[in-house]
Amino acid sequence: MKKNYFKNKKILITGATGTIGSAIIFDFIKNYDFKVIRAMSNDENGLFQLSQNIKPQTSNLHKMMKSNKIRLIYGDIRNYNRCLEATEDIDIVIHAAAMKHVPICEYNPDEAIETNIIGTKNICKASIKNKIEKLLFISTDKAVDPQSIMGVTKLAGEKIVLNANDVASIKKKIFYCIRFGNVIGSRGSVIEVFKDQINNNKNLTVTNKNMTRFFMDIELAAKKIINSLQICRGGEIFIIKAMK
Repeated sequence: MKKNYFKNKKILITGATGTIGSAIIFDFIKNYDFKVIRAMSNDENGLFQLSQNIKPQTSNLHKMMKSNKIRLIYGDIRNYNRCLEATEDIDIVIHAAAMKHVPICEYNPDEAIETNIIGTKNICKASIKNKIEKLLFISTDKAVDPQSIMGVTKLAGEKIVLNANDVASIKKKIFYCIRFGNVIGSRGSVIEVFKDQINNNKNLTVTNKNMTRFFMDIELAAKKIINSLQICRGGEIFIIKAMK
């Protein structure tokens, strides 16, 4: 992939303090030249921790922070006006912000709808208003024939993103999606649950013995996201075949 593809590009990453969001930031910093990354999250402590994690990565990262090349944006995608501010003068949006934990979404369905559906609608609307170049929506394999609130809301999010390509003011398709399975090492991953159960001599809590789970590591996930930004034509749903 072209190392200079992102030169002079201004990138917004929502959900930037999550496992995937922060991995994308680190991959950009280590491997690509870019003009600015706006790291947006509604997790204040997460933004502080992200800044601490960024500093020791390479010798020039502290300079990036000081020069505002990495900008920490506190905000919630549920707030359309904040989405407008965050997407202003941005070229590329990576929309990773979401409620992702199945049990929590089941217990709080209205909140899942507000974040995964209304929030996605807000970021798409703001991106159209501010005439971005492209938007990538981070989705999930649970959007396929969904059996949970989380899956249903992520599928709805996909439809919002892809349908945004039909807005009359858009001359070409700029919205697309990528679906993941379980990312090893991510917060709340079932792998972490299994490890804790094994370390504490507990039985593994498997929902269904016949169920298949797909896994990939964080670094591969970040690379697949960044690679997709370079090959997308708009309107696609990318499926990662490297999941095992």
